[in-house]
Amino acid sequence: MPYMRIAVVDDEPDLRETLKYALEQEQYVCDTYKDGQQAWFVFESRLPDLIILDVSMPVMDGLELCRKVRRISEVIPILFLSSKDDEIDRILGLEIGGDDYICKPFSVRELLVRIKVLFRRQRARMSKEAASSSYILGHLSLDTEKYLALWKDLKLDLTVTEFLLLKTLSQAPGFVKTRETLMELVYPVGTYVSSRTIDTHIKRLRKKIQKMDDTFDEIETVYGLGYRYKQISS
Repeated sequence: MPYMRIAVVDDEPDLRETLKYALEQEQYVCDTYKDGQQAWFVFESRLPDLIILDVSMPVMDGLELCRKVRRISEVIPILFLSSKDDEIDRILGLEIGGDDYICKPFSVRELLVRIKVLFRRQRARMSKEAASSSYILGHLSLDTEKYLALWKDLKLDLTVTEFLLLKTLSQAPGFVKTRETLMELVYPVGTYVSSRTIDTHIKRLRKKIQKMDDTFDEIETVYGLGYRYKQISS
């Protein structure tokens, strides 16, 4: 299993280094950022698995960064840090999408426990969502038990691989999936295929849907990275 990647976004260099050391001791991968803008530049193309986020920072504060993250992901855990033991900050942080809140100064051990709880809560949520065999995203409807895909209520004649690619991309709209990630998720363990095989399947998948609807452009190519399913505007 790949190590979980945690981002620490805080304008205090000593705290960033302390948390990076502690998290790496727990076998997490840790990236640090000095402000929200620096973090957002990276998050736009790749989100971590969890974000530790200071409320008060220059350039872009934690509340604004949280709002931006929540526009592309409702599930990534966000834990707020603040030197202000203020109920207004706590409530606002949680209302805009934070999952937990801890005030400075804090125990690193307590922080690590809270991180484990957030990951456990996320896994439980994902398991519950996975139990539902069907979902709808815009004009796309998928039934993962019957391997049935509909576009604008018309049945798509897809191979199993094409269905799994469509499922993988559409379940994370706005997120880039690399060719390597798609190969790992779509093909059985131990199966070797060229990354160009993914390109071929994506091309066929697009053609099949565009044959029914020539305006279909939901599957986007992110050059140098992979593919993503277009996020639906709210």
